[in-house]
Amino acid sequence: MYPVRRQINPYAAQLRRDRTDAENLVWQALRNRQCDGFKFRFQASIGRYVVDFLCVEAMLIVEIDGSQHTVEGDAERTAFLESRGYRVIRFWNSDVIANLDGVLEAIRRALIARIGEEKKTLTQPSPAKAGEG
Repeated sequence: MYPVRRQINPYAAQLRRDRTDAENLVWQALRNRQCDGFKFRFQASIGRYVVDFLCVEAMLIVEIDGSQHTVEGDAERTAFLESRGYRVIRFWNSDVIANLDGVLEAIRRALIARIGEEKKTLTQPSPAKAGEG
């Protein structure tokens, strides 16, 4: 796993201030470990890129795309991030606005798929073996 830069990238700081309505909706739902206890960072720097939402634990990046995104630019960016072990999932601004619950469910499923059921089973007691209890 490659480290994520912790220092403030001036471009990332600007993106945080100028977030879109869709990014704000998603951030309000992901911040403070509100999504199944996973910690997300908003506008995190990875290499020369700033990603919208990053969960280091699950190596998952969530991108909220607007009209400024291009297929070619996103493909290069995604290839770079995936080469470092991250999984990138993308949603359009309009999808977030129209179906926030569906977007959040897709994020939750991607987190669980990345981590597996291990996280869930850590909080549940093991069932008793036959003949016990």
